Amino acid sequence: MKVSRVTVVGATAAFAVLGLSAPAFAHVTVAPEGQAAKGGYAVLDFKVPNERDNASTTKLEVSFPYQQHPLASVAPQPVPGWTIKITKSKLSKPLKSEDGTIDEAVSKVTWTADGKGIEPGYFQKFPVSVGKLPEDADALMFKALQTYSNHEVVRWIEEQQKGQPEPENPAPSLQLTAAPAEDGQSGARSASDDKSGATKESTAAAGDSGGSDTTARVLGIIGIVVGVLGVAFGVLAGRRRTTS
Repeated sequence: MKVSRVTVVGATAAFAVLGLSAPAFAHVTVAPEGQAAKGGYAVLDFKVPNERDNASTTKLEVSFPYQQHPLASVAPQPVPGWTIKITKSKLSKPLKSEDGTIDEAVSKVTWTADGKGIEPGYFQKFPVSVGKLPEDADALMFKALQTYSNHEVVRWIEEQQKGQPEPENPAPSLQLTAAPAEDGQSGARSASDDKSGATKESTAAAGDSGGSDTTARVLGIIGIVVGVLGVAFGVLAGRRRTTS
């Protein structure tokens, strides 16, 4: 009886976990290949699973936060079987970059299937190289529209609110990592620390060596004095015996 109860409870828990995780797996998501560091460049993979049993995904539209955090460089990687369209829009505030001032940025990238698209039971990744990533943000949100062959459109545009349950159709969100430390300054500090440490060790070693030599000399002198006194005492004792 105990075994059957444990089995039932375990099976119920397993189904509950699967039930909760299945919708999350079906979301359109974005993830970097490696890290997405602030102020750097990254390759982002937009992962699109097919959620329908009777239709294929034939189009994906991803909107970029070009007004809040414009990216000077957006370069999609060609995907076999898909046509790519890049849309640029005017910026309300021009962006300064290494190549000069930019008054427009990529606002949307659209992938359209040439054939069947993403069939039921499959998913597709759409890589995009982007940069430079903003230094004044911890995350970037990309709203996405997923179109099926039956003309159904799923709008992945809902923003996740802190402390609230995940929305039904959350927008893909990219978490940014801290910018890497400057190697030059770190290297200079390390070299300075090494030199300082070496100087301290040398000074300590010299002090220890000097102290050891002084101790040895004192002990040597004491030994010589004791030896001389011993010899003198022996001579005097011999003369006393001879006299008596």
